[in-house]
Amino acid sequence: MANSTPGFSKALLDNSRDQRESSLVVCFGEMLIDFVPTVGGESLAEAPAFKKAPGGAPANVAVGISRLGGSSAFIGKVGQDAFGYMLAEVLKENNVDNSGMRFDPVARTALAFVTLRADGEREFLFFRNPSADMLFRQSELDIDLIKKVSEEEIRFLTEGDDPYDDDVIFKKLFHPNLKLLVISEGSEGCRYYTKQFKGRVGAIKVKAVDTTGAGDAFVSGILSILVSDPDLLKDEKKLREALWFANVCGALTVTEKGAIPALPTRDAVLRALPKVVA
Repeated sequence: MANSTPGFSKALLDNSRDQRESSLVVCFGEMLIDFVPTVGGESLAEAPAFKKAPGGAPANVAVGISRLGGSSAFIGKVGQDAFGYMLAEVLKENNVDNSGMRFDPVARTALAFVTLRADGEREFLFFRNPSADMLFRQSELDIDLIKKVSEEEIRFLTEGDDPYDDDVIFKKLFHPNLKLLVISEGSEGCRYYTKQFKGRVGAIKVKAVDTTGAGDAFVSGILSILVSDPDLLKDEKKLREALWFANVCGALTVTEKGAIPALPTRDAVLRALPKVVA
């Protein structure tokens, strides 16, 4: 298993930039309002005040891809209310195609209160009864190109077996139609598995302020490159460079509060990358 930190190829980023006009990533699902405490390290009950921020994993990914120079669209439902219209405008301001959004005249836009407590655990409180995003109906998507799994989820999916054992991963999670399996490990980086190779890519060290949206930023980073160069799944060097780029996207996101407000631009990621090699 490859473990070293990859060098970064300028050609890889140039390729994704040149092809972004013809490569559209469409994100389906929820978009909501995150309320984040104005003071870090407090539980929801003890927080003195909250700051609203647009969020929702699919919308986060769509905005993340756009900020990285890619082309994206969002499809989902919000309430026909002030928050719903605000979210639609947020997508527009971030150059995300929002023509697939729908506004429910009865159900409200979803709200989520989220905090990172002093003990490092995240705490969530959702307001849905139901919310508009839950009333959107779409046929099931067949996604076999990329799959991101968190460490907590992989423990469940491997039914208690060692989630760090490569044989367990291939036996329990890999299947013939899966081209890439990525296991995120937060501040430690990520692991990757394809039919040809496997390895681990590290991450840069940052001071975490709010981990909301970090995983979505990671997905945005890898998709923004993968959508323009599917062949990187056959080239381990290119794949490792793309995953390193994605890890930096996730790391930068945790340095600010909120999800969408914290998603990095392409320039910000480039500035944080190690020296680019030709």
